[in-house]
Amino acid sequence: MQKLSTLKGSGGRIKSTADDFCVEEIQNGGVTLGIGIRHSSADLGLENPENGKFSTFIMEKRGWNTIQALRTIAKSLKHGFKSVGFAGTKDKVSVSTQLCSIFGARPAELMGLRIKDISINGAWNSVSGVKLGDLLGNRFTIRIRDLERPDVIDGIKAELNGAFPNYFGGQRFGARENNVSIGLSMMRGEFEDAVMSFLTETKNETNEAALQARTRLRDERDFWEAAKYFPSYLKYERLMLEYLSQYPTAYSDALRRLPRQLLMMFVHSVEAYIFNAELELRIINGETDAKENDRTCRADKFGFPDLSSIDKAGYVDGAKLFPVANIVGFESKTLTEYEVELLDRLGISKEMFRIKRMPELNVNGTFRVLFAPYLGFSSSVDGNDASLRFSLPAGSYATVLLDEFLAD
Repeated sequence: MQKLSTLKGSGGRIKSTADDFCVEEIQNGGVTLGIGIRHSSADLGLENPENGKFSTFIMEKRGWNTIQALRTIAKSLKHGFKSVGFAGTKDKVSVSTQLCSIFGARPAELMGLRIKDISINGAWNSVSGVKLGDLLGNRFTIRIRDLERPDVIDGIKAELNGAFPNYFGGQRFGARENNVSIGLSMMRGEFEDAVMSFLTETKNETNEAALQARTRLRDERDFWEAAKYFPSYLKYERLMLEYLSQYPTAYSDALRRLPRQLLMMFVHSVEAYIFNAELELRIINGETDAKENDRTCRADKFGFPDLSSIDKAGYVDGAKLFPVANIVGFESKTLTEYEVELLDRLGISKEMFRIKRMPELNVNGTFRVLFAPYLGFSSSVDGNDASLRFSLPAGSYATVLLDEFLAD
């Protein structure tokens, strides 16, 4: 991805330990869920009704990913994973706080939990659960180790001037980097290609048993045998193989053995690829400010982009404006020249985000700012290590901002 900064980065390593990457969720009202800090519903401006069927709680975790942690909490309380809700996922290699909910459990039960490296920093009754997107942003405190050029941090900060390219991070595209190809195959109705990519792609595969299994299936294409030798930890692959063993050409139905959330990720990765490619082209072409007829949005009272205020380019009462692009879907109305070109390059149209044979995966499209603000930035250098602190709006990736400071 094309950097915005023209300076060579500092180099260095992040996430050497979980404590090197601290993430504190910022609530819609502006309250930050500090690490090691207890909060009540009143602190967050939330109600605590006696008859609430949900419990909302603050989870602090170290070395857990969000899904694993919540699954363990639900199991400890004898509930299923579907009973929990959360506003956003947090990295495994981190210490993080976030607002979550669970249906049918009481606050006292949550406060009484004892799970290694998970603590509950407050719990109360609520009438509804926490949903994805129910957050303003996140505050990061990050330790960078073994810097090669620690003196460049201030210069890069000055060059960025408070905003950075709002790329989707690499995790959007999958460890084997095949999410986009799977998503495109599904959109084109090429379900056999989607299935085989999911089962047999070996790029970045580090487990030798998995590498051998995927390679063998690619060569033999025998689903019945593959169901016997695929490693047990590849549970989604095995679910698909067990189905294909009985129905070897029912490819779209085989994909439905996977969780809908995972299938949606494949389609969303295509949207993310288009957005990232457009953003990269704009940087290469020097189009970092809003152009005539570009969509823009204003900053909210906290300084984060407010997508509900999308307007035409230009300053209104001196308000800061952020240029906005489409996250393309079948309902996207006005596409930019870049988006039209990229859809053509991929051999798809916006209408193909309505997947006829899998309508449960249709995506109608939305918007995303091209350059996101980073607020409250501070840095300190100690020898060859540095600490950075900043806040980002929800959906923006700290690793993308860090690339501006670290990468060549």
